[in-house]
Amino acid sequence: MEHLIRGKFHRVVINSCINHTYKYGPYSVNKNKVCLLWTGRVLESSIPKSILYSKYQRREYGMFVVRALRGVLKIRYLLLGGAVAGGSALNQKYQEWRDGLPDLKWLNDVLPENNKWQEWRGSMIDIKDNIKNNIEIDPRLKALTEAKYYEFKNWFDQRLEDAIQAAEHSESSPSNIQEVKKEVRDRSTVYAKPSAQDDKSKKSDQERLNSLQEEMMLTQIKYQKELEKLEKENKELRKQNLLLRQGRKPPLRKVKRSLIDMYSEVLDELADFDSGYNTQDQLPRVVVVGDQSSGKTSVLEMIAQARIFPRGAGEMMTRAPVKVTLSEGPYHVAQFRDSNREFDLTKEKDLAELRHEVELRMRNSVKGGKTVSNEVISMTVKGPGIQRMVLVDLPGIISTQTTDMASDTRDCIKQMTQAYMNNPNAIILCIQDGSVDAERSNVTDLVASCDPSGKRTIFVLTKVDLAEENLANPDRIRKILAGKLFPMKALGYFAVVTGRGRQDDSIQTIKDYEETFFTGSKLFKDGVIRSTQVTTRNLSLAVADCFWKMVKETVAQQADSFKARRFNLETEWKNNFPRLRELDRDELFEKARSEILDEIVNLSQVSPKQWEEVLTARIWQNMSDKVFENIYLPAAQTGSSETFNTAVDIKLRQWAEQSLPIESVESGWQTLESEFLKFFDKAKNTPDHDNIFDKLKEAVVNEAMVRHTWENKASEMLRIIQLNTLEDRTIGDKRDWDAAVKFLENSIKEKLQQSENILKELIGPSTKERWMYWKYQTEMQSRRNVVKSEIDKILYSNEKHPPDLSYDELTVIKNNVGRNDVEVDNDFIREVWRPVYRRHFLHQALGRAYDCRKAFYFYHQQMDCDCGDVVLFHRIQQMVKVTANALRQQITNREARRLDKEIKEVLEEYSQDSEKKENLLIGRRVTLAEELKRVRQIQEKLEEFIQALNKEK
Repeated sequence: MEHLIRGKFHRVVINSCINHTYKYGPYSVNKNKVCLLWTGRVLESSIPKSILYSKYQRREYGMFVVRALRGVLKIRYLLLGGAVAGGSALNQKYQEWRDGLPDLKWLNDVLPENNKWQEWRGSMIDIKDNIKNNIEIDPRLKALTEAKYYEFKNWFDQRLEDAIQAAEHSESSPSNIQEVKKEVRDRSTVYAKPSAQDDKSKKSDQERLNSLQEEMMLTQIKYQKELEKLEKENKELRKQNLLLRQGRKPPLRKVKRSLIDMYSEVLDELADFDSGYNTQDQLPRVVVVGDQSSGKTSVLEMIAQARIFPRGAGEMMTRAPVKVTLSEGPYHVAQFRDSNREFDLTKEKDLAELRHEVELRMRNSVKGGKTVSNEVISMTVKGPGIQRMVLVDLPGIISTQTTDMASDTRDCIKQMTQAYMNNPNAIILCIQDGSVDAERSNVTDLVASCDPSGKRTIFVLTKVDLAEENLANPDRIRKILAGKLFPMKALGYFAVVTGRGRQDDSIQTIKDYEETFFTGSKLFKDGVIRSTQVTTRNLSLAVADCFWKMVKETVAQQADSFKARRFNLETEWKNNFPRLRELDRDELFEKARSEILDEIVNLSQVSPKQWEEVLTARIWQNMSDKVFENIYLPAAQTGSSETFNTAVDIKLRQWAEQSLPIESVESGWQTLESEFLKFFDKAKNTPDHDNIFDKLKEAVVNEAMVRHTWENKASEMLRIIQLNTLEDRTIGDKRDWDAAVKFLENSIKEKLQQSENILKELIGPSTKERWMYWKYQTEMQSRRNVVKSEIDKILYSNEKHPPDLSYDELTVIKNNVGRNDVEVDNDFIREVWRPVYRRHFLHQALGRAYDCRKAFYFYHQQMDCDCGDVVLFHRIQQMVKVTANALRQQITNREARRLDKEIKEVLEEYSQDSEKKENLLIGRRVTLAEELKRVRQIQEKLEEFIQALNKEK
């Protein structure tokens, strides 16, 4: 290719072109078929330079225009694409912001629809025309009201402007809200003087306009408050959302406890610390006392503003002290101290459930045939307008016991009431029934004995409405409220009415009835009763004032006393237990729990070989007596090998089918228990062992062992393998034969030693012991020794003597010992014969075992070797081995885990049983730590309460 075409954007070599020349455009074609693309230049010497220059210049201008157009188009595309993308993103952001706004659909219910706005607008125009044509502004009033009018108008316009803007922003208000705003402004009324012609019509129009304005104002205020609330909630939600996105948790608000709640907690701590109320360090509380059915519970309900206690017609309902903590709160609710449920006292259903719960707790607190109980039922009542105090409602004083009461009910109530009132810091609220004769009162003398000076007693006369109806002389009530009728003294005297005897009346109904009665009462009108001495409201204010006054006087003193008590206890601990940490029963129990669980872990570390060794020893220990007494000795004493083998087969099969599997399981269980207890015994020998846990550990392990049962299918599985093993009579090699012989020898030696010990106890010390150690035989032992000498002669003459003595032999023995002046009977001879013959037979069996050591060849050749007892013990030995193996597998695979589970269950039960802890964790170390902990808690709560009380001042 001779011609090279160069371009700014492309380099193209064209072999053939159209034989035309384009004057314009990106292509230029010459005769030599060389095509120039875009701004390419042709290196051709035959073309004149002027022509090339002019063509090149035109192409440069064209390319400049093309580049400019391309840039413009590129900018347009960028702008268009950016606008589309930005609009989409902006729309998405707008939708997200709109979804995050609070729901203001409720405004559709508050603000009227557009049609209603139009109707209201028309009515306002009519009112305007009517006012303009018929009402003239009084010049005398104009100057006086102009300032107030403009002040109200400006405030109203501003509030309306805010509400309209918010409504337009939320897209929930009508579209013509601006028009409504204008119409309201144009039709704002002023104080005017109506003419005398149409006074009634103008007055009704004015009232209508005023009512519309008032309704509009209320709607705006409600809308503004709701909008502010929603904005605040939305702001808080956005803040929490931002924190969650950043991976942080929103800060939790610390609930501030009220002063009375803190005080109630202190009282609860004191009640638990000293349940008998015998000490003098009790803080103030209001104790409500009175005769039965005097109305004390009704007074407490009026103070609490809720009917929270069960009622009964003529029946004792208050069977236990009820401590009620009253405090002010936004909602009227009640809650028990040991429960999280809140009862809404504004709902009758919750009130009924609360009364039922109180009654149920009272009946559950009465135990052992008692009628009343000292167990305190604690509850809190919160609500608007309730005075803060702590009241304790006690069972009413009775004068006569009914047949359904316990014999000591009257004395128990009296003692309980005196215990509460004897507290020098208790405020006594003495309730007296005004409808009965004063001479029938039981409570006034009791109060006078506990508080003779009356410095902490407030007297309350109930049922004054009935008293006014029944009493002919109202001066008697005046004397009671003046403190001149009863010998007791009091800080104040009050008269209240707690209802008309209707159980269904609400608290508000009773309040209205009380106010109505005292308003129209002759006693009040005649000046017999002062206004400050009536109604439960005045009573509650006075009691609360007295309560808090006494609290402020005594709380610091109680805090100091507990501080001194804490110092004494800490000093005692340092002197007696200087290197130990102060652990109460709960902490000690948790420490013991961890140690017990550690021992369970150690149980899993026992090796299989060790398990089989201890299982084998335990199984043979439990069944050796039965093997000797029921199988071996009866069969061996027959004297014939054929009879021996037959008897052995029968007895082994019966044993394997009946009791052997159960006995084996029992042996496995005993082994598991013994191995587990070994770890505790080993821990006792360590230097850092704490013996305070020993009693608890022992009780937990014993309880778990009693509960634990082996799997039912285990005995059935053992029965099969034991039967198969015992039926195998073959001994395969010399090693098994020697093992069986050794097993037989050891077993016989063990039984022989037991027989020697029994025989020694029967005949007493031997001749050597009598001469060397100065031991003597008793008369009975001496007689037995003489009989034994005669029995030895018989056995020496006949080594294969049968197991029983014949009649002739008994006669010979009796005659021979009679020559020595020893009188014996046949039973006495048989008593000595049994252990002597048993020792003789075991000696012979041991000799046969020695002879059978080298008899394996004769046994292998099936020759008569009289070693059937070796085969028997081989079968038993193999059975013990396979049983130990099976039990070991069951222990490691199942039983150890089941025991672990049962121990954990026992520990969990004990952890919830405070009585168990008190019985199993004992000692001065425990009681001192418990007391020290409680004293610290009480002191800290007292100091916390004092700080809050000082801040409130």
